[in-house]
Amino acid sequence: MGVQEAVIEGAELDEGSGEMVVAARVRSKQRRRCGQCHRRSPRYDNGEGRRRWRAMDLGTVRAYVEAEAPRVKCREHGVVVAAVPWARHESRFTKEFEEQAAWLATETSRSTVAELLRVTWRSVGSMLTRVVAEGLEREDALEGLVRIGIDEVSYRKGQKYLTIVYDHDRKRVVWAGAGRDAATVAAFFDALGPERCAKLQQVSADGASWIRTVVRERCPQAQLTLDPFHVVSWATDALDEVRRDVWNEARRSGQTALAEGLKGARFALWKNPENLTDNQKLTLASVSKTNNRLYRAYLLKEQLRQVFKAGTKEKGMGILRRWLTWASRCRIPAFVALARTIRKHCDDIAVTLNLGLTNAALESANTKIRLLIRRAFGFHSADATISMVLLSLGGLCPPLPGR
Repeated sequence: MGVQEAVIEGAELDEGSGEMVVAARVRSKQRRRCGQCHRRSPRYDNGEGRRRWRAMDLGTVRAYVEAEAPRVKCREHGVVVAAVPWARHESRFTKEFEEQAAWLATETSRSTVAELLRVTWRSVGSMLTRVVAEGLEREDALEGLVRIGIDEVSYRKGQKYLTIVYDHDRKRVVWAGAGRDAATVAAFFDALGPERCAKLQQVSADGASWIRTVVRERCPQAQLTLDPFHVVSWATDALDEVRRDVWNEARRSGQTALAEGLKGARFALWKNPENLTDNQKLTLASVSKTNNRLYRAYLLKEQLRQVFKAGTKEKGMGILRRWLTWASRCRIPAFVALARTIRKHCDDIAVTLNLGLTNAALESANTKIRLLIRRAFGFHSADATISMVLLSLGGLCPPLPGR
């Protein structure tokens, strides 16, 4: 039942309610301690008398631990309920019960956990918050950071975002905050502190100015890389803009067959050549014969991908310089604008090619975060989402009790 540092006084099974109640008392060494700081404190009063804590079920029988819950007067926290070794402060559940709920919550939805454990949906959320808070107190996730990645992920409709910080060395999420702006990134560096900021060596991110400006201000010694996935996604967006323009022109001029073909060519143009199906290869071949502008845009996108496949910094930068010349003179407005954008980030791309550090692992974590949100059918607040993210991807998930 997870009752430790206690004396069991007795147990009683209530056949009417089907509940097992175990009477316990705290050992003398653990008595009269503050529920928050666990400092020995003088007794204040009896509180509300005897209290029950829900313990892990015994088969289908609900189990409770019952004990005195006096109050003590802590010199730091004032009058609080005395600590008990089997439960966290302000909780009506034992530690093992909460850890079981936390483990289950990383594997399925809260509603399922609530149904299985016979508690309310909100109780599950409160248990997760306490488990995560204890985990963060036990281990400083921000200690020893050397290489990190920063990105954002949407957690709710209406432009609701979280900023995620990922440790590339320990391969875990170490920090998350509500928002997608410079103030949110600054809040992370405030938590990190100037001494630990000075120890950062490499930071990977996309081209967002609200990330890069703060990183250069707070840790100027760190090498800032530009994630290849985002660079290629800029080219993909430009390609799709060209496809829409060509499709609109064909539709307005009455070329319905060409318009229909372009509408179905979207995924053939997006996908990498090695992943194309036979039908998509035929679609792409048709585009190369019927629309020179769109096919040139496709080739520009593919040429940009080769920058990050070159293998060495010298080869990659050589390909990039030739690509910039081609894109600047291609007379395709979307790619001319893209060339201007990428020219501003040439130094960061050179660092990326030299170090090989990308946001691929962080993008994978973002995919898992979206899965957590979808499985939970959304969260009511950013704090609840952050707790779930740190529990699942931050190394804070406890093992199942007794395992």
